[in-house]
Amino acid sequence: MKRYIVLYLAPLSVAQRFAQATPAEAAQGMQLWVDWSRRIGTGLVDGGKPLGNARRITPAGTSETDSGVIGMSILQAESMDEALELVGDHHHLHWAEQCEIVVLEEQPIPELQH
Repeated sequence: MKRYIVLYLAPLSVAQRFAQATPAEAAQGMQLWVDWSRRIGTGLVDGGKPLGNARRITPAGTSETDSGVIGMSILQAESMDEALELVGDHHHLHWAEQCEIVVLEEQPIPELQH
C-alpha cells in the first residue's frame, strides 16, 4: 500500500462561509465527511483537519499567505488511480466552483529507510 496526501483547496470565501455556518449547517457538513469516510473505509488513514493561518517562508523571511489549502487527509491505496477513485466523488468538489482537490503520493527516501 502507498500513502497519499489529499489537499483540499478553496477560495477564502468558502472558509469564511464555514466559519459562519449555523449548528445545523455544520452538522450537515460533518455528516458528509462521515458518509465519505465510511464509503472509503480502510482507505482513509487520517481524516485530517481544517488548515489555516498559512505562512510563507523564504530566505528573505516569513509572511502571511493565502495558500488556498483549507484542509488535508491521508489515504492509503494500491495506486494513484485507486487514490483518485477514493476522492473522485468527494463532497468538497461541490462546495463552490473553485474548489479543488490535489492528491500527492508520498515518495520513499531510501537513505532514511531502516
